[in-house]
Order: sequence, then structure tokens, then C-alpha cells
Amino acid sequence: MISSTANPRVKNVVLLQKKGKERKCQGLFVIEGRKLLEEVLRDAPEAIAEIYVTEEYLAEEGQREPLTGMCYEVVTDNVMKAMTETMEPQGVVATVRMPRYDKKQLMRKETAVWVALEDLRDPGNLGTVLRTAEAAGVTGVILSNNSVDIYNPKVVRATMGAIFRVPHFYTEDFFAELDELRTMGATVYAAHLSGRQFYDEPEYTGRSVILIGNEANGLSDEATSHADCLVKIPMEGKAESLNAAVAASLFVYEAYRKRRNK
Repeated sequence: MISSTANPRVKNVVLLQKKGKERKCQGLFVIEGRKLLEEVLRDAPEAIAEIYVTEEYLAEEGQREPLTGMCYEVVTDNVMKAMTETMEPQGVVATVRMPRYDKKQLMRKETAVWVALEDLRDPGNLGTVLRTAEAAGVTGVILSNNSVDIYNPKVVRATMGAIFRVPHFYTEDFFAELDELRTMGATVYAAHLSGRQFYDEPEYTGRSVILIGNEANGLSDEATSHADCLVKIPMEGKAESLNAAVAASLFVYEAYRKRRNK
């Protein structure tokens, strides 16, 4: 049993929780709680690097199927508290290898629908985008390098396991990525207040990219210039714009509806 917060393995988990650069360097991130552990063990068990549990968790959950045959390290409640970010730890954390995807192969899908996020900064928004993207059958999510770290603990929790099932990529040149998709036949639809079409008018049945901007500033002029079509969401009252995750949800579900009814 690990009983000291000075243990090197414990200190490394804490470091992975707090430092995005360390997560990137090690290719690892941290998950907390029974639900996320069950998700990764079901969908990507090979991604698990280490599991840490408390004695209480073992007494309550240890006989459950997910831990059967798994290697894990028992830690004290105090150590578990030090390793977790949540106010009320559930008694289990794990370090997980970051997933890898074949982006080129995904891009070749004829009916691919992508969500491209320019400088999205809020962890909850990104988590919601991933959850909705999975539910609406989105091919993958592309993020500019200035977007929030998808392996940030708050983002990971907000995805509710979708982080293991929705392909996602950061790109050094966001605009070049958009252009590459366009050369492959994709139409880039930018969520923009100056749009001449409403979001439910395009067909979205071919290769499509839904372009969503920063929460405070929307899309940059440069990002907008790489779009084929500016599309807006009709709004009543005095609202000027919608939350970025809400806007993305409307677009991807409209694309899903059009493809489902094709």
C-alpha cells in the first residue's frame, strides 16, 4: 500500500493532473471515478497504464467485473485525495495512454462530418462538444493549438467517456487543415453572425466541416476566409449569440438529421 504523498508515482499522477506539457511529454492523462474507468476498460483496455484504488473502493467495488484480473495499486485515502481533482473522490484513479488515430484514413470517408474548433477555451464546452459529437455520429474533432487541452481533467470528466471514442486532433496549422479538407471535397460551414443561410438550410450530406469559434470572440477573420459558407442560427429576443457548445450541437444534429433522412 502506498501511504505517502511523497511517493514518486503519486507525485507523477499529481503532475499529470496539473501540467499539460507533462501530459504531452509522457503521452498520458488521468481519469477519475468508477464510470470513466469502466468506459476505458470497455472501449480501450490496452490504454490503461496504472490504476490506483483505496481499500474502501475495493471493499465496495472490487468484486465488480471491471477490476477482475487487473493490476492495481492500493493507496490510503489521504494519498487518493492528493491525486484527485474532484471534491469527493470515488476512490479510484488511473493513468491512461493518449489515443492515436489515422487522420488521413478518416478524412477519406465520403460522408465524413468534422467539427473544427478555433481557440475554444472552456473545458466544459469542449467536453460537451465531444459528447454531442459522439451522439450525432461526427467523424472527428479538429482543434487549433490554442484551444484548451482536451486531456485537462475538467475536459476529461465533461466528455463522460466520449474522449475514448471520438477521434480528435490538434493541428499546428489550423487553416491549412481546413484547406486540405476542402481539397478532398469537404464543404466548410462557418457558424457566423453574418451568415446568409440558416443552419438548417445546407444539406451536409457530403464531406462537411462545422467551424466553431472562440467563446468570447467567435471566429477570426482568417478562419472565416477559409470557409465555403457562413451559416447562422436564428434567434429571437435580444440574444446576440449562443454558447459555443450549444451552437456546435445544433449544427451537428442538423447534419445528422439530414444524413439520416437521405
